[in-house]
This record gives sequence, C-alpha cells and structure tokens, in this order.
Amino acid sequence: MAIHKSAIQQWKRSLRRNAINKRNKSALRSQIKKLNEAIKNKDQETAQKLLPLTFSLIDKSIKKRTIHENKGNRHKSRLSQQVEMINPSAPSK
Repeated sequence: MAIHKSAIQQWKRSLRRNAINKRNKSALRSQIKKLNEAIKNKDQETAQKLLPLTFSLIDKSIKKRTIHENKGNRHKSRLSQQVEMINPSAPSK
C-alpha cells in the first residue's frame, strides 16, 4: 500500500464506507426476507404492512448508492407483484 498521507486517509474512508454499506445491505436483506416470509405464508395483511417499509428501505439504499437503481426497481416490481398475487384464504366455517 502507498505510504502517502492521502492514500492512508482514502483507505480509512473506504473502510468506513464499507462498514456503512454492509450495515445498509444487511438491513435491506433482512426486511426483504421478512416480506418474502409473509408472502410464502400467504399472509396478505402482514405483506401489505411490510411492503411500504421495504420500499422505503430500497429507496434509501438507492439514494445512498448501496445498491444500483435498476436493482432496487427490480426488487420493488417483483415484490409488489408477489404481494398482489396473494389470495386471502376463504374464512373457514
């Protein structure tokens, strides 16, 4: 590694950014997993509640450049389609 002061500063900054990005991606993945679990269990009410929170996290990740805009849009599109496809089960008698 270079011994220049600016190179050392940039290296430290990259370590900080890496930690921040890792934290943001982890939070995003956890939220998507919660939503996918609700979709898998066909729990439409929970999925409808989690969808705006998930969209918000995706948008924040895009804004912070943690993920690419196209990837975020792809996630939002697929998740919203899956939530729409959930049919509430008929009430049992």
